Amino acid sequence: MSQLKKTPLHDIYQQYGGKTIDFGGWDLPVQFSSIKEEHEAVRTKAGLFDVSHMGEIEVKGPDSLRYLQKMMTNDVAKLKPFGAQYTAMCYENGGTVDDLLIYKMNEDEYLLVVNAANIEKDYQWLQSHLEGNVKLKNLSEEMSQLALQGPVAEIVLQKITDIDLSEIGFFKFQQSVNINGKSALVSRTGYTGEDGFEIYCKNEDAVLLWQSILEAGKEEGVLPCGLGARDTLRFEANLALYGQELSSEISPLEAGIGFAVKVNKEEDFIGKAALTLQKENGLSRKIVGIEMIDRGIPRHSYAVYAGDQLIGEVTTGTQSPTLKKNIGLALLDSSYTARDSEVEVEIRNKRVRAKVVATPFYKKEKKN
Repeated sequence: MSQLKKTPLHDIYQQYGGKTIDFGGWDLPVQFSSIKEEHEAVRTKAGLFDVSHMGEIEVKGPDSLRYLQKMMTNDVAKLKPFGAQYTAMCYENGGTVDDLLIYKMNEDEYLLVVNAANIEKDYQWLQSHLEGNVKLKNLSEEMSQLALQGPVAEIVLQKITDIDLSEIGFFKFQQSVNINGKSALVSRTGYTGEDGFEIYCKNEDAVLLWQSILEAGKEEGVLPCGLGARDTLRFEANLALYGQELSSEISPLEAGIGFAVKVNKEEDFIGKAALTLQKENGLSRKIVGIEMIDRGIPRHSYAVYAGDQLIGEVTTGTQSPTLKKNIGLALLDSSYTARDSEVEVEIRNKRVRAKVVATPFYKKEKKN
């Protein structure tokens, strides 16, 4: 059995009560206190996550933009320095290689933040399509990433940095930010449906930053959080997870991230023809929200029926800690995706009634 990978914070998980699991080959905390408590902390106060397992790939050189336009579904030309963009990479058939973030460091330099389980695959995919004056470098093992998420995230982080965090807008970032004497890249993208920051730092600075943030947030009730709460939070906010809502078999359009697919951009990109056809012909299947009418929790890969017809399957499902309802995301035949359509989820060989509902299930309250 191959040994599980560990982040630079692994040795201190236990101090905070961390219970770890095998997550895509990484030994990561599923929870510290409880998933519900951590979920609640992020919705009402703030929570701190170790997301150092995520991958970072540097793209550098005069032809970087042209190259990224060919690789990405979104329009990278719209990005300005110190801006971030959500996008996807696709196969020729429209299936998804990965969904990721692009940070524009300067005119000829970008940082791609990719999913942990896809680091090697993504790097090889990018490498195999390399053209022009562009250099790639996999920085994943040199960087750690912490995510402080929740309504009081800015108040807490502001205590230990000398820059004005309110100047970092949504999907923007700043480099060389001094946090308690350590230099970090700080962005504001969020994967929980709440406000918050991602802090990219050197591996050797991760423990100190983790401790400093939790110390700074003691008064506000900031909790260390695991992957369990990260999953329930992103799910309520209808943020896609690779391997569930997205895969080599599921296109970004079917997954509901069509806003990151710009088939009208001038440049050709890999998968453009297939995705254009899907747009023109209409989707034969798509991901929708479902809410259980009868008792039962819809789980990943449970079959969904309409009458005797198999119409799709659940991609993610749980009991929502915020809404206290049993809900799911399901990839269904488009004929059955109208709001309030009744469907049945097969749970332990029994078909249980559910209905199609609007997503996201949860939206944060807007500030006045």
